[in-house]
Amino acid sequence: MRAVLVALVALAAGTFPLIGFAADAPFVPSPQVVVDEMLRAANVGPQDVLYDLGSGDGRIVITAARKFGARGVGVELDEHLVIQSEEGARQAGVEQRVKFLQQDLFKTDLSEATVITMYLLPNVNRRLRPHLLNLKPGTRIVAHDFDLDEWKPDQVTTIRKNVFLWIVPAKVGGRWVARVPLPGGMRNFVIDFRQMFQAIDGVARVEGQQAQMWEARLRGDRISFVIVDGDDRDHEASLYFEGRVAGNVMEGEIRRGVGNAQSTIKWQAVKVGP
Repeated sequence: MRAVLVALVALAAGTFPLIGFAADAPFVPSPQVVVDEMLRAANVGPQDVLYDLGSGDGRIVITAARKFGARGVGVELDEHLVIQSEEGARQAGVEQRVKFLQQDLFKTDLSEATVITMYLLPNVNRRLRPHLLNLKPGTRIVAHDFDLDEWKPDQVTTIRKNVFLWIVPAKVGGRWVARVPLPGGMRNFVIDFRQMFQAIDGVARVEGQQAQMWEARLRGDRISFVIVDGDDRDHEASLYFEGRVAGNVMEGEIRRGVGNAQSTIKWQAVKVGP
């Protein structure tokens, strides 16, 4: 934090060197232990494609390839830093797994990314947030020092600096309908979800009767919630919904009841309105 503030003061005074400074943020390298923690927190692995926004000297991308086996793309405006990054990748022996783009991060196609890393100033993070929320659900976003304001992180760790992790949530806000085969017969469910980033809640109607929703959770494209099957008051049971969201469809399994009285039911819901 202090390094960034010093850089901004120096810029205002006209004493900050041009190399390493983009229009939105000065280049202030992340300590290697912070880089390691960012990649550990995001559970980076060989299956991942990591995009580092404002990649500086390329250390995050190079570390992701060298230590975690991932493929990586660095996005950086400064030509000198791109050249430095490419040389660093060659020296580390990972030049076949990484590339560096000299371009505006706001004009970069991020659809291939499974992991986004960034060490950017708060105003840049705020501008990026709508783009990040439109990435594929389950995409992991990890940032050093600065968060995303109202979009609260799914996880925070502190090793020398704060490291924030978000999982891009599926869009589930709106009305969904499902037909569920329960012991008393087929039941029609209408579920209205409310969503604020990854936080969800809602209300349901079962055959027109209101039923409260409990323990609603959303992590990426995985959703879970509980509705009580109260059709027979003497034999009430909790319905534990678990499923995956894919666009306007969510489907999975319901566990009805607990212990040796538990049964499993397939379910599917379709989005029908906002």
